[in-house]
Amino acid sequence: LPDEWANYKGVLASFGEKFPGVDYPVQNPNGSSQEELDAVVNLAGQDDMPDALDVSPAKAIIAVEQGLWQPFEPSTIGEVPDNMKDADGNWVSAYYGIMSIGTNTTIVPNAPTSFADLTKPEYKGLVALNGDPRESGSALAAVMAASIANGGSADDIMPGIQFFADLKASGNLIPTEVTQATVISGETPIALDWSYNYPGLAAAVEDAGFEIEINFPSDAAYGAPYAQGVVMGSPHQACAKLWIEHILSDEGALAYLGGGGMPARFAALEAAGAISEEDKANLPPADLLSEVVFLTPEQSTAANDLLLANWGPMVADA
Repeated sequence: LPDEWANYKGVLASFGEKFPGVDYPVQNPNGSSQEELDAVVNLAGQDDMPDALDVSPAKAIIAVEQGLWQPFEPSTIGEVPDNMKDADGNWVSAYYGIMSIGTNTTIVPNAPTSFADLTKPEYKGLVALNGDPRESGSALAAVMAASIANGGSADDIMPGIQFFADLKASGNLIPTEVTQATVISGETPIALDWSYNYPGLAAAVEDAGFEIEINFPSDAAYGAPYAQGVVMGSPHQACAKLWIEHILSDEGALAYLGGGGMPARFAALEAAGAISEEDKANLPPADLLSEVVFLTPEQSTAANDLLLANWGPMVADA
């Protein structure tokens, strides 16, 4: 849980304020979803085994298959849409985001606004993903969004894989993983990442004396929730359940909003008048939200399987 990821710094702080006697160490702040699952398996039975996870939809399904979740439903589960929770209570999504393009415009003045733009020669050696899509949920989402922008669909990720194969062949895609530091330094001046990661990044970039422009790709509106839940057999089950209860509470949801994350309980919070105009300023435009494509669990599994089979030969090792 990096501090800037959906304002997890604020979410964790609000948890600490609510439960001052509970420690909440973050084991691997920059770990991928796959690395989270690996930690559960590799550290099983140890005191530092993860108690709770926050993983991509595809990895959440794998965790179900591997029996890694301890079913638990927070008290607000009834206000979470069906497509943002597991039917058997294994996991629930506290927030979701939309794939976006962030550009350090001090280095790249003409910011791309679409996936089509990313293919332009002027962006050679400038475009980066937030990790390897075989392990990183945000990188996988960028491939899915690219597919939608290039004739694919929720049922067909292959055009997205081909898009990045071509982008690598042209020299536009670079292997450097996006972090706050690489965006500021100029190593990854054009970054594909979730919308909720940019408010925190933008503040850091501006503090460093640079400017950043964030765009939702005009040729693809793709979003996905992340899955949170308690780990089966973890050493601190009660604390993990408190954490899940908190991130689905009003305090947790509003903390996500502070970083541009869309709370799963957004409709309930808005109906209660709990969302300020300042919070709404961090959110995607309402007309965009109505166009966002989400995958079903079955589509997520199929997309992940195709990517695992094809990313290596077509992109990573090509």
